Amino acid sequence: MNVLILNCGSSSIKFQVAEMPQYNVLVQGRVERIGYDDAIFVNSVNKEKVIQPVKNHEEGINLILNNLFSNTNISKNDINAIGHRVVQGGDKQNVSVIIDDNVINYIESIKDLAPLHNPNHLAGIYACQKLLPYVPQVAVFDNGFHMSLPKYTYIYGIPYEYYEKYKIRKYGFHGIAFRSMADEVDRILNDSHKNYKIVNLMLGSGTTANALKYGKSIEVSTGFTPHEGLIQSTRAGDIDVAAILYLMKKEGLTIEQADELINKKSGWKGLSGISNDMREIYEAANSGNERAGLAIDAACHRFKKYVGAYSAIMDGIDLLIFSGGVGENAFYIREKVCQGLEYMGIELDTQKNKNNESIISKDTSRVKILVVNANEEKIIAEDTYKICSDMATRYKS
Repeated sequence: MNVLILNCGSSSIKFQVAEMPQYNVLVQGRVERIGYDDAIFVNSVNKEKVIQPVKNHEEGINLILNNLFSNTNISKNDINAIGHRVVQGGDKQNVSVIIDDNVINYIESIKDLAPLHNPNHLAGIYACQKLLPYVPQVAVFDNGFHMSLPKYTYIYGIPYEYYEKYKIRKYGFHGIAFRSMADEVDRILNDSHKNYKIVNLMLGSGTTANALKYGKSIEVSTGFTPHEGLIQSTRAGDIDVAAILYLMKKEGLTIEQADELINKKSGWKGLSGISNDMREIYEAANSGNERAGLAIDAACHRFKKYVGAYSAIMDGIDLLIFSGGVGENAFYIREKVCQGLEYMGIELDTQKNKNNESIISKDTSRVKILVVNANEEKIIAEDTYKICSDMATRYKS
């Protein structure tokens, strides 16, 4: 079975075609800057960047499919199923499901909970219905992993009627990535992650910390939206809400402008004044740029604070896991986060860390420190394959 995997972001689409069940990636690529005249299309076949206008996600998916069918050995008939990452499933969808009218109507009904993501996921679903009408589609929900959160964890300290009326609560995100990280832990340790108390740090452009206790997510840093929690590439993370209200009054900001401020102009980018790319910030810090150094220190302080907090609520920690582009590649970030945590049994081996080994803790460390790759596309492909295979089996019987 060949599965088309689609991850529709606010202005991008990442895609793969994978042969299942062995997860053999036949082609992959991305469309960036959707909505602009200089959108960028790249695939792994010719690795050539194509720059052209792409008005919306339907045009982006059309571009992907036309390229697949004309420049690869893959034809329309070779696509047997489509798997979509859907960021927000609300409080009702916590498992991957075949997409039908009821599922679409539900995602439509909660799209205000994730206005930067769910409308684009829906655009991808509608585009595939139009362009590949007979191919089954599956929704894999990013927040489903965190549906095990206790109510006292996900509830906010605002009048309870707003939770009842508008479902304002902590949802948590990066759940698909955390599922992949758990699989990698099992592989590296040759043991089940369900035997451990784990603090996960998913540190990419978007960042999320997670407390995973014996296989269940019991706390997560991202909340009602992906903004809450850690300082991210362009998101402010935890901040006094009154400070935003104060800024709105002082600067005369609209709600939309305030939203753009905390989600797109803040974080590492806003602090450093340089970039939202940690590599560029690190280079500037090494050259003596004080604001770049401040951005790194502030981000790592927040990362470390969550390690301590989540260890406390789990009554201890057995594994500390780093993943994401920064978590996997930035040895200096891992070093800053682990520095001073020896009292908790977290002992970093600096040489293993600089070598980017899978296990970077000292042999004497009570807590193992791991660096793993989170492959969200693989999880989406596996869920899609299983659901469509089961559906085909039931249909035959």
